[in-house]
Amino acid sequence: MKHQSVSFGLTLTSYIASCWNHDGDPVELLKLGSQVARFRQCLKENPQFLQEKVKQYFKNNPHKLTLSMTPDDKYPEKQAWMETEKLKQKVDTLSLKDKQQIYEKGLELQTQQSRPQDASCLPALKVSDIEPSVPLTELEVALAAGKTPVQYCAQPTNGVVYFRAFASLHTLPEELRPYVPLFCSVLTKLGCGLLDYRRQAQQIELKTGGMAASPHVLPDAAHLDTYEQGVLFSSFCLDRNLPDMMHLWSEIFNSPCFEEEEHFRVLVKMSAQELSNGIPDSGHLYASVRATRTLTPTGDLQETFSGMDQVRLMKRIAEMTDIRPVLRKLPHIQEHVLHCDNMRCSMNATPQQMSLAEKAVEKFVRNVGQSKTERKPVRLNVVEKPAPSGSNGSTHVSGPQVIRKLITDPTFKPCQMKTHFLLPFPVNYMGECIRTAPYADPDHASLKILARLMTAKFLHTEIREKGGAYGGGARLSRDGVFTLYSYRASPHPAASSRLSVSRSRST
Repeated sequence: MKHQSVSFGLTLTSYIASCWNHDGDPVELLKLGSQVARFRQCLKENPQFLQEKVKQYFKNNPHKLTLSMTPDDKYPEKQAWMETEKLKQKVDTLSLKDKQQIYEKGLELQTQQSRPQDASCLPALKVSDIEPSVPLTELEVALAAGKTPVQYCAQPTNGVVYFRAFASLHTLPEELRPYVPLFCSVLTKLGCGLLDYRRQAQQIELKTGGMAASPHVLPDAAHLDTYEQGVLFSSFCLDRNLPDMMHLWSEIFNSPCFEEEEHFRVLVKMSAQELSNGIPDSGHLYASVRATRTLTPTGDLQETFSGMDQVRLMKRIAEMTDIRPVLRKLPHIQEHVLHCDNMRCSMNATPQQMSLAEKAVEKFVRNVGQSKTERKPVRLNVVEKPAPSGSNGSTHVSGPQVIRKLITDPTFKPCQMKTHFLLPFPVNYMGECIRTAPYADPDHASLKILARLMTAKFLHTEIREKGGAYGGGARLSRDGVFTLYSYRASPHPAASSRLSVSRSRST
């Protein structure tokens, strides 16, 4: 509840709405500290407090409904038949006058859709409402254990401490790269140190707001064909739990467990299923990621990490009868990632907790240590580039300079590509990508605004309101790729609708 996400205020409003509507006191509901203290007191006075609530509201509650659902493999066919029959019945009852009236209504709708709308009645944000300058953010960089750069930022975090670490993958062999997302997915779920996976999950739930690892690709701000690849570790906790959270990270880095074969198989199947289930909701994103793979090296890596290639790889692994060869790859990835070499960290906390945060990070870095063997970059074209420092726009960075290891490919040549995927969904997902300007180029900001204007002022009206599609729009990513996308139901599902289409071109 204390985690200040982007929708923090909206979440709190939704949280208090129901109580407020029933004459409750919304201010009392917002006093989270006193609510938790009251709950702890109830547990102290009555250890069976929660069990009694379960009996009262669930077990002994007569106001309940038991609903059973059974699968039907003919369900889509039955739905299509029912819709066809219903449409036929409706059409058969229409007279010529009715049909003419429907036609005229369609023309009237088309006229209304083409007419400019009066937006003066809507609330709007004016330029005068926005501060003309961005407040300066102070960042301090220090070396933990004399070697690992750590960025500290004091902020009003509502009693929560945020930790992030980035470990470079520039020494990872190419054949292990597709397995990095799987490594990240299971790293915090297989157990570590003296904790099996169950006790590890309990400790993470008890002491943190979540611990996660994910593949991370950082495009260079000045060059489209240069990027940094690595693994991002992130977590947050209440300030009193910071030592416990950092101890968990130390155990995960030093003693991850990659021996639970059966649980690993379960996690693989769950991950593969989640990826497959995500396609219907985000098919246009998968099409767009696919289209970028021939435009920039960053796009190619994103396809490996989070595109259709990753979906197919996870499906293949989930279907393997012997999963041990894949499990044996994880310790090899660990050797390149879980150490302090080529790692940098960041910590956000309140000013009062910053000294505690520094001590916790220092202890973490000393516990993790360095790689036992020196590892050379897999690719020859690794360039070192300092991260932005000093006063730069809205930030002021003080302390030693952070060096990033970027990968560049001078032989990369962007090219056009068209790809079709056959998918069992009655929806078309489409994406077209165009290689444009890098983040630091003056044109990047203009293209960013153009994408927003195109989406709000033109594409939404033409594609959704007039065209009847589910949605569509334009966006510009940080790596300089301009994307046009849409998704809609097909009028001919049996013929051509089960296609995810992606196109790419450079300019």
